[in-house]
Amino acid sequence: MITMVEENFETESAEQIHNETFDVIYSCLRCGTNATNTELSRLPEIKCICGFRVFTKARPPVVKTVKAI
Repeated sequence: MITMVEENFETESAEQIHNETFDVIYSCLRCGTNATNTELSRLPEIKCICGFRVFTKARPPVVKTVKAI
């Protein structure tokens, strides 16, 4: 039997995980500083703290393995 507190905890943790997965991380090509999509959208122009304007999308640390047929 799940109590109300446990049910709220499960839904809150699921929402936090859901929100974190869609936060894309970008890395500056010159200095390597990481910035999220929300941080870059707050600025008037897309620019790193070093002044460089080229970003690459950082890969997630999870490695996917696919079973061969």
